[in-house]
Amino acid sequence: MATAIQRCLVQQLRSRSTGKRSLIILKQRPVGVEISKEFAETCSYQGHQARCSHVFPNSDFLTLLQTRGICEGIFPNTRPNEVNQLLSCPQSMYCGFDPTADSLHIGNLLSLVLLLHGQRAGHTPIAVLGGATALIGDPSGKSKERRAMTAEEVENNILGLMENVQRIFKNHCELISHSSIPLSPLKILNNRDWYKSQDVISFLSTTGRHFRLGEMLSRSSVQSRLNSKEGISCTEFMYQVFQASDWLYLFENHNCSIQVGGNDQTGNISSGFDLIHRVTNKYVFGLLVPLILSPSGEKLGKSTGNSVWLDSKKTSPFEFYQYFLNLPDSAIEGFLKLFTFLKNDEITSVVDSHSASPEKRIGQKTLAEQMTLLVHGDSGLESAQRCTAVLFGNSVLTLSSMGLEELQQLVKNASTTELSLTSDLSLKDLCLKIKCFKNEVDAERIIKAGGVYLNQQRVSDPELRIGDGGHILSNHITLVRVGKKNFYVVRWRV
Repeated sequence: MATAIQRCLVQQLRSRSTGKRSLIILKQRPVGVEISKEFAETCSYQGHQARCSHVFPNSDFLTLLQTRGICEGIFPNTRPNEVNQLLSCPQSMYCGFDPTADSLHIGNLLSLVLLLHGQRAGHTPIAVLGGATALIGDPSGKSKERRAMTAEEVENNILGLMENVQRIFKNHCELISHSSIPLSPLKILNNRDWYKSQDVISFLSTTGRHFRLGEMLSRSSVQSRLNSKEGISCTEFMYQVFQASDWLYLFENHNCSIQVGGNDQTGNISSGFDLIHRVTNKYVFGLLVPLILSPSGEKLGKSTGNSVWLDSKKTSPFEFYQYFLNLPDSAIEGFLKLFTFLKNDEITSVVDSHSASPEKRIGQKTLAEQMTLLVHGDSGLESAQRCTAVLFGNSVLTLSSMGLEELQQLVKNASTTELSLTSDLSLKDLCLKIKCFKNEVDAERIIKAGGVYLNQQRVSDPELRIGDGGHILSNHITLVRVGKKNFYVVRWRV
């Protein structure tokens, strides 16, 4: 009889990558190429070969997730010994993301963090992007049916989500992991690939026959909608069947015994568990992550309108950094445990230092730095820190090093005006040209009162010559501020 070690080695050899592929972030879908052909199933990052290692998975993996609060529960919770035994050998674990927007948000990030912990522990992470299921719509947590999406919208959103996931895994591998042990390959799959060749009759006659209507109706996501005024459509009612079918496909083709999902996904995970057990007589497990709430107790996500996006075009690195920098003290230790890869003793040290001098905001700064590094990399963190130095540290030197695009991200609602400098241009004239004030009287009064700043430095002389005294920075930009929040960017023609 084969030993457990022999079985693990055989399993590793079977799951080993057949070749090394470069990381490609696709900016635009090539004409005539289907979205499924753009998916790289394995990625490697700058010399870190992404392949299965000969090291057995970390036996403390599940304990780590539970003690840090990343894993809030296991489904089913009646078989804890079996899930530990399962995780003692290399497994694939997946999380699904429906492309209902062109970016993920921090409400999704914790699931990616769990997959990263799994990768560090010797398991293979799989991100499934729902090219098919996005067209159906998950009723979980929704009071009414989602807006129907076109296939083109879904494909464009998939490209955005694919970039998000690849970037975060790349940043973790290059900037955070520091591991001498090669990481298992990240797989990114599109569930449209295994549905596009099926017809509805064959799907219902094979997969559909394993589902029982009573069990499907008992799901909380279905019950809440059945009892609402909106009701639930047949399309959304069938969502749990498709998600369960996804897991069966991954189990049979990618050795995937673990699904990662928010605790609001318990019903869908249960459907997959039931289907796989009926078809294969094997047990699989769900690892449930907690829902991330705002300091006011609201769920963070698209539907609540308070998303902090992972795409820099939707939430800039500065805004992302500032979100964590402004969290209350009470949230710091929990977020450090959930989202960062600092060791427990390092987190304790940060929390102790923060408690000793809370005015220094050591905890918030550490959290903001670690989060921005993971999501936006070195360049994103540097940009966020530059913007912070300009906005809150009044650093003229830092402002001089910023480009126009970065400055526009810093002051998002600011108007940008391009001007030619004349030798007699005064501060008052400049303010009128860029429409800081409606008339000359207001301009003179507010400038004299100290309400106007050039490059974050207060000026109070309406007749100040702009060309004198270094008010035009070396990057040919002047930042004008009126009061605390009204910014105007001037780009000087060279």
